[in-house]
Amino acid sequence: MFRVVALLLLAASAAEHVREFTVREGADAGTLVGHLGDELPDAAPPYTIVPVPGSAVNDDLRIDPHTGEIRTKVKLDRETRDHYALVAIPASGDNVRVVVKVLDENDNAPTFPTPIMNVEFSENTPRDVKRKLNPAKDRDLGLYNTQRYNIVSGNTDNAFRLSSHRERDGVLYLDLQINGFLDREMTDHYELVIEALDGGNPPLRGTMTVNITILDVNDNPPVFAESAYSAMIPENATVGTTVLKVSATDADAGENGQIEYSINRRQSDKENMFKIDPETGEITVNKVLDFETKELHELVVVARDKGAQPLETTAFVSIRVTDVNDNQPTIDVIFLSDDATPKISESAQLDEFVARISVHDPDSKTEYSNVNVTLSGGDGHFDLRTHDNIIYLVVVALPLDRESQSSYTLNVVATDKGSPPLHASREISLRVTDVNDNAPVFVESEYKASVPEAAAPGTPVVQVSATDADEGENSEIRYSLLPTPQSDWFAIDERSGLVTTRSRVDCETNPMPVLTVVAHDRGSPPLSSTATLVVTVLDVNDNEPIFDQSFYNVTVPESEAVGSCILKVSFLLYYYEYGLDFRHCAFPSLSTK
Repeated sequence: MFRVVALLLLAASAAEHVREFTVREGADAGTLVGHLGDELPDAAPPYTIVPVPGSAVNDDLRIDPHTGEIRTKVKLDRETRDHYALVAIPASGDNVRVVVKVLDENDNAPTFPTPIMNVEFSENTPRDVKRKLNPAKDRDLGLYNTQRYNIVSGNTDNAFRLSSHRERDGVLYLDLQINGFLDREMTDHYELVIEALDGGNPPLRGTMTVNITILDVNDNPPVFAESAYSAMIPENATVGTTVLKVSATDADAGENGQIEYSINRRQSDKENMFKIDPETGEITVNKVLDFETKELHELVVVARDKGAQPLETTAFVSIRVTDVNDNQPTIDVIFLSDDATPKISESAQLDEFVARISVHDPDSKTEYSNVNVTLSGGDGHFDLRTHDNIIYLVVVALPLDRESQSSYTLNVVATDKGSPPLHASREISLRVTDVNDNAPVFVESEYKASVPEAAAPGTPVVQVSATDADEGENSEIRYSLLPTPQSDWFAIDERSGLVTTRSRVDCETNPMPVLTVVAHDRGSPPLSSTATLVVTVLDVNDNEPIFDQSFYNVTVPESEAVGSCILKVSFLLYYYEYGLDFRHCAFPSLSTK
């Protein structure tokens, strides 16, 4: 340290020269940077090199003190160190201050801080509104820094555009602007891929995905399927009888798209003869009707959404009450399934409701209560229940099994007690729906197959097969193998059941691996069954004999008789044929004198 200080003091008292050299970053180790004595005739070698402390001159540069030649010792990185400083003292005692500047190359692409960014806009956001996006940063300088941004994909209908500006810190900041009008009902989500490019040739680039969610505002009123509805109802329709169902839709989302129905009592039906279900829009009879009192009822039905500032629309409903003069009963059936179709699950419990049957006899109210309703068909699996001889319920009477019988034909007959009695009938084709109550069944409980030991991966071994008595997804079968010590030797196609080799099999490790094949359906919850697969691995001659020693040393007396046994060697042969067998073989050596 003392010597360095002394040299610096000595140099300070002598003439001082300044030399600057440049070298491009990334140049190969050994690249010539320059010579200290060039352009300095009074600064001839040899040189005493004094690096500026902390400049890493000795680590990255090689300076020949005898010639003054400066070369790179390693590949330089400007982003790690942009210059090197040292003092060279020639024999003349002059002071040569040397600075080696590392020139920038375009070796860094612009990089976004995160690969994905989430942004939200309300659909009523005005045009040109901005959202700041994470800018890309580039470690290179000047032209090689981030220069521009582009939208690569996802900009449906050119809904957005980008703007950018550079601030004093040198970062090119990025904004996302609305370029048009947003409509969540048309497009509720955008996935923009944005790229940042530097000024290199060719430019380097980085990308970021911007997920844009368009938030709903209540800008769409409900819309009825029809502007005017009409229906007819007999005057003897019971309270609760369905007249018709109105339906409206709202293109908005959430509560903005949820609809409530009502009847405008100030403009129509002030007597409350009808009521409407606020959720379903089903209009039913609320009071006993009388054709002679009023033949036509006109309702104003309102559909209103549940937005913070609700929007509404109206439709007109005309209900004509018909006179009852015929004598034949009528049968109305409402199926109590989830979608109001004639079906019942095979898992239905006893007394579970199948259908609601109402019978209308227009003759008189007295005769109406005396209508006799019977149910036939179904092999005893269904029964008819009533408490008031007005509303009848078809219920399950015996357990159902779709796999035994998938449908039933029921016949409902209503007979009044007039003279002569008249009747009406209604045939019901009832479908039994499936539940996942049958596990897959393999065609064979045990499969046997063989495969050569030298078989390549992907070699077919055997194809297993199972069936499932259920239907739909409940009968779709997927195959797999349970983990066993050698199960990783094999693979099974989950759909076809084809078992193939996954890797090389080894007879010597296990000549007869036993696998467990699982077949499971896609029901909820899934059911499964198993079968055993026994694979015989056929041996090939892939093991050489091994001597029990690698070196033998024998001492023989010179008087040993000819033919005397002087050494016995043995080897281990790993041999397989219909099983594993280890055999030791010994052979006498040749005798010597």
